[in-house]
Amino acid sequence: GLPPPEITPLASSTSTVLLLGLTPRQGPGDPVHLRDLADHLIRPRLLAIPGVANAAVFGTGRGVLALAVDPARLQALGLGFDTVLEAARQALAPQAAGMLENANQRMSLVLDPPASPETLAGRLLLAAPHAPLSLGAVGRLLRFDPAPIGGASIDGVPGVVIVVSAQYGADTINLTRRLAASLASLRPELEREGVTLHADLFRPTDFIETALGNVGVSLGLGAALVILVLVLFLYDVRTAAISLLAIPLSLLAALLVLSALGISLNTMTLGGLAIAIGEVVDDAVIDVENIARRLRENAARPTPRPTAQVILAASLEVRGAVVHATLIVVLVFLPALALPGLAGRFFAPLALAYILALLASLATALIVTPALAAILLKGRHEPRPPPLIRLLARRFRRLLLGAFRHRRMVAGAMLLLFAAALALLPGFETAFLPTLNEGHLVLHASFLPGTSLDQSLALGERIAA
Repeated sequence: GLPPPEITPLASSTSTVLLLGLTPRQGPGDPVHLRDLADHLIRPRLLAIPGVANAAVFGTGRGVLALAVDPARLQALGLGFDTVLEAARQALAPQAAGMLENANQRMSLVLDPPASPETLAGRLLLAAPHAPLSLGAVGRLLRFDPAPIGGASIDGVPGVVIVVSAQYGADTINLTRRLAASLASLRPELEREGVTLHADLFRPTDFIETALGNVGVSLGLGAALVILVLVLFLYDVRTAAISLLAIPLSLLAALLVLSALGISLNTMTLGGLAIAIGEVVDDAVIDVENIARRLRENAARPTPRPTAQVILAASLEVRGAVVHATLIVVLVFLPALALPGLAGRFFAPLALAYILALLASLATALIVTPALAAILLKGRHEPRPPPLIRLLARRFRRLLLGAFRHRRMVAGAMLLLFAAALALLPGFETAFLPTLNEGHLVLHASFLPGTSLDQSLALGERIAA
């Protein structure tokens, strides 16, 4: 007793890539005409685009062609109802119209079934000897709208809405661009039909592009701040350049691994790289700063050692601390890879991108940084540390000595601050998933069961206003 199986579009619950709509340019327009344009012009064009899984049409009902048969006429002509039914079925079937053939291909031409009552009424019913009979001879042809089961309005104007779904795994941005190009080619024809096309009622691509732009700005600001800090504290173009080179090398290495794992460059992976910017340069800074310090000390000695030996010893001196510090941070982020459900889908790519960037920065600090230092840091070196370091060191020494003299007061103040932080903790809002605010607002309204279609449309217009 089961019906035959059906193949559904290969789309997920979050696969909507575009909502577009049609409204009459002037006056109420013909709702059936709008629906015909959506069903027979726009929908086939959209379904032909690679990556589109479905294009569902919502709005006015489809116009139905109907034949009201007159039994008296049938009896007078001596025809049965089966004859009329078969003639109507043949009249509504696509008709062959020949073929076109070139050197490599033969293409069949097919005529669409009639779309108006007048055309259908003229179709052949019976080839009588003297005068052929048409369908209009046995009844009245008419077009009516069946009871609608849904409606749509755009800015308070009744119309048609088409929801386009992407195939599973399709690229949302590229698919949206192909859809926009196809709709742009249809716009002149729709204008000739007196119809206004609303091609961007809902575009998830806008959210994605805004989010990617925000993450890109964060990446740029983070890199600028890192450059500023390195220049101020190292006070040397060459040492700063060696440290800064860890940023592109680490990020590119992380991207190559993500690509090999089949993970795309999205908002979450970019977010992980943005968070890691301050960390990826840390290992290289520690290494190159210690190398520069040992080179300054070596320059102050009466008999300086060879530069290569000093660089090797300085790099080995901090290697253990650099490795352990990086691995500790990686261990902190490892549990995020095992998060279940929606939180896991959100944070696993971010944590993976962050971990890969850190591991790449560690490899850069252990291999590339000492080699670059041996190439770029040859020659004489200023025996004194940078000016900002000297200034901060003097003030920090006074502050540290004062803290030692009043250590009990300092410890008591820290305990009070810790207690105050604990007291404020219950007042903070807790949410594991972040609140996304990228200027993209979707409002869903639920009405009482049994609400009529007219009332639903009226309430929708009030909400939109």
